[in-house]
Amino acid sequence: MGRRQIDSEPTRWVSLILLLMGVFSCSLVYMFMSVILRPNQDNKFSPISEAESLVQTDGGCCRGIDQFELWGAAVKWGSEFKFNSSIECCDACKAMCSGKGGPCLCDSWVFCGDPEACGSKFGECWLKKQKDPLAPDRQQAGDNTIWTSGLIFGKGEGIVKLKTQHGTLHIKLLPECAPHSVMYILELLTMRHCVGCQFYRAEGHGQSWDSKGNHLKSASFGPPFALVQGTLEAEGVAFKKIPTEECPIIQRGSVAWIDSGPEFFISLANHEEWKNAYTVFGYVLPEDMEIAEKIATLPTIPDVWNNINVSVLEKPVSFSFSRVNKGPK
Repeated sequence: MGRRQIDSEPTRWVSLILLLMGVFSCSLVYMFMSVILRPNQDNKFSPISEAESLVQTDGGCCRGIDQFELWGAAVKWGSEFKFNSSIECCDACKAMCSGKGGPCLCDSWVFCGDPEACGSKFGECWLKKQKDPLAPDRQQAGDNTIWTSGLIFGKGEGIVKLKTQHGTLHIKLLPECAPHSVMYILELLTMRHCVGCQFYRAEGHGQSWDSKGNHLKSASFGPPFALVQGTLEAEGVAFKKIPTEECPIIQRGSVAWIDSGPEFFISLANHEEWKNAYTVFGYVLPEDMEIAEKIATLPTIPDVWNNINVSVLEKPVSFSFSRVNKGPK
């Protein structure tokens, strides 16, 4: 409900001043977060700065990629299965996951949501099952594609290995929340080596967070910022900036982009103070967080990025992505 305008001159000036103060405050917050996660432009390093709770947080996501069509064996025929929105189509696919640890009967969906372009196909929702969810059958993409498509990874599915010399991190991908991001990671899976992929910044909990990632009362919010940071720009793969996707509160284990990538970070702590600033596209399984913690204890060199003290690894830690080996059926 709108407020009645008051025409007195002093009040108008007060309102203007308050508005300017609000804009200035928001700008300061944005600039601070950018500084934490971005070094100087002339620095050779590009910059930072689930757990089970993340599974619950991201349960409401239902995103897809526009002008993108996935093929696969149909489990529901769109000509007989229609909805008014892509979210409803995505939810119908999710409903075919038992949630009891078994595979999802549907792991991909395709929806036609443009009345003009779709014509008689408007509202069609095709639910599909991929032969290989980590290598989905992509039919076509581009301006001439009328479909919107998305992937669904059930419990125990969509997990990839990030292998380092210090151990392997198992990461659960979140295509329902960050479909563009996950498609890029799946592309990296096709490479034998991820040349150029590395961690170059590592900061522990310091005196600000406990071992479970909880912020300590009256402590500062860094530095250090409790994270390991790196790049996912691999030689031989053209990186396109990732659009902003789902941005939940950063929690211990969150794997998120810095801006639009390719720089990213793994958080070692819960960062409610960062609000909804970063696209989260996965999380490290809780049992593997000790590997990330180990990387955070490696020798570092102090540096200053845009007046913020950071810790840069003496020797960057290279890594690669690979599939999780499945046992015999």
